[in-house]
Amino acid sequence: MWREIEPDERIEVTVDGFKVVAYSFGSGPETVFCLNGGPGLPCDYLREAHSCLIDRGYRVVAFDQLGTGAADRPTDPALWTIGRYVEETETVRKALGLGKVHLLGHSWGGWLAIDYALTYPEALKSLILEDTVADMPHLIAELERLRAALGPETVAMMQRHEAEGTLNHPEYQAAITILNYRHVCRLDDWPAPVKRSLDDWNMGPYGTMQGPNEFLYTGNLKDWNRVPELHRIAVPTLITCGGHDELTPACALKIRLGIPHAVLKVFPNSSHMPFYEEPAAYYPVLLDFLAGVAR
Repeated sequence: MWREIEPDERIEVTVDGFKVVAYSFGSGPETVFCLNGGPGLPCDYLREAHSCLIDRGYRVVAFDQLGTGAADRPTDPALWTIGRYVEETETVRKALGLGKVHLLGHSWGGWLAIDYALTYPEALKSLILEDTVADMPHLIAELERLRAALGPETVAMMQRHEAEGTLNHPEYQAAITILNYRHVCRLDDWPAPVKRSLDDWNMGPYGTMQGPNEFLYTGNLKDWNRVPELHRIAVPTLITCGGHDELTPACALKIRLGIPHAVLKVFPNSSHMPFYEEPAAYYPVLLDFLAGVAR
């Protein structure tokens, strides 16, 4: 079960002349290297959910990506590309001397993990893709389906505000709030690490790469699709998602069908954060997978 743990080390790493900050927990021989969602979120919510793996003998490492948390926050939108973040991830892995890792990517971190796995396959022992996708146009179609459940009048209202650029209107924001509670985190009270990350969201990377909110993709990743290349991922792969996930089970299935050695687990009572929403179900699945890789 997750709990807040102080990192054993806080390590500054220079990437392209900028500072990013890594957090290391435990000293086990196997490293779980976490790539959090966003883009633009500090890593608090994901590192707090997984630092408890030190109790099972793992070292856990997460880092504030450029533009987030304690990392530097430049404003040049040319920096906000998935390719640059792949190289940043490799720089952090090498700077910390992590060797081969169990790479765990959540949401946007899963997109990043897929591109990283395709670029640096020799760096991986396994791949854990949580609540993520490999085909953005397919996701966009799935999000339209989730939005449609609000009813045609609400969808028409949202489309009007999107066309007029009035996304801050209270009625539009109310619809997004409902979608967030249905498909991002279904808990009545969101955990403190989640709130902490969300309160420090840098919308620069997010808007440039994704869009203005979780249910409207207009950024430079809107056409990203790695399904044709997934067959090249040869390491054991665990895919997880929530039954009510904004990055839907249908999206997760496309990944499983594409990766040769992948297994998929859907948590039926979760949305986008099973590690907080269904911890009693989530952690045994993750630990069993890691143990199986070791065997």
